[in-house]
Amino acid sequence: QVQLVESGGGLVQAGDSLTLSCAASGSTFGINAMGWYRQTPGKQRELVASTTRGGSTNYVDSVKGRFTISRDNAKNTVYLQMHSLKPEDTAVYFCNCVRLGAFYWGQGTQVTVSS
Repeated sequence: QVQLVESGGGLVQAGDSLTLSCAASGSTFGINAMGWYRQTPGKQRELVASTTRGGSTNYVDSVKGRFTISRDNAKNTVYLQMHSLKPEDTAVYFCNCVRLGAFYWGQGTQVTVSS
């Protein structure tokens, strides 16, 4: 089992920056992809950004150029740097990882961007 704990959410104003962190613990050997998803009420959870153990990254179009995902494999931690935040970025952000074909999720952290 893998446990994921997110931190760094909060209330910010439009244009501000925020960095989310997610630390994995437990059976971390074999974790490949790590990423961030977000969800708003009544909508499906969407992939925001992901990264493989080798460093390849993927972003949803709406955050390209504003968000950066990175990871520290030694610490089993993934980060999401968010810049130029917009009210439409408001959501609960969930950390995710894939280990040996199984998906694991954090409990989520709220990000609220006021206009």
